[in-house]
Amino acid sequence: MTVTLTRELEQYVREKVREGAFATPSEYIRDLVRDRYLADRDQAAKLKALDAALARGIADAEAGRVVPVTEAFARIRAQLADDETSPRG
Repeated sequence: MTVTLTRELEQYVREKVREGAFATPSEYIRDLVRDRYLADRDQAAKLKALDAALARGIADAEAGRVVPVTEAFARIRAQLADDETSPRG
């Protein structure tokens, strides 16, 4: 694989190598691509979990397993109050 950079970006990569953070320009580029790959993979996993949670919520609502909004907020407020008063370990 060949990567072509603008002069400015090439100078930037070479400077990073000169700073000693990476042994070669290829090592620096690999690190950048690896970071982006991992971030994309993590984002995809989070979106998949969100989709699953939404599907569960929709299924619950369709099955009639719902709570009036005032009761839901009262539960949340009570939980938050408990969290503020409980000791942290």
